[in-house]
Amino acid sequence: MSGLGRWSLGIGAGLLVVSVLCVVLDLVPVGVIAGILGLVAVGMAGYDVVYEWLHRAELRRRGARAAARAAREREAREGR
Repeated sequence: MSGLGRWSLGIGAGLLVVSVLCVVLDLVPVGVIAGILGLVAVGMAGYDVVYEWLHRAELRRRGARAAARAAREREAREGR
């Protein structure tokens, strides 16, 4: 997770806690606004996690393709 993702997760979790506290204290409009902003921030963090996960998967696929290509070239040189 990148720095932006970590920051978004922390801020989002904090805003969701603030939202719950505001609703308990009968500050419903503030709670709704804080809740929406918190959900947006947590959504950004989730997107960042998925983006990083897909990037690492792509790197693994590229590495596997390069290893397979090197093995084929090695076999071709050895005359198998």
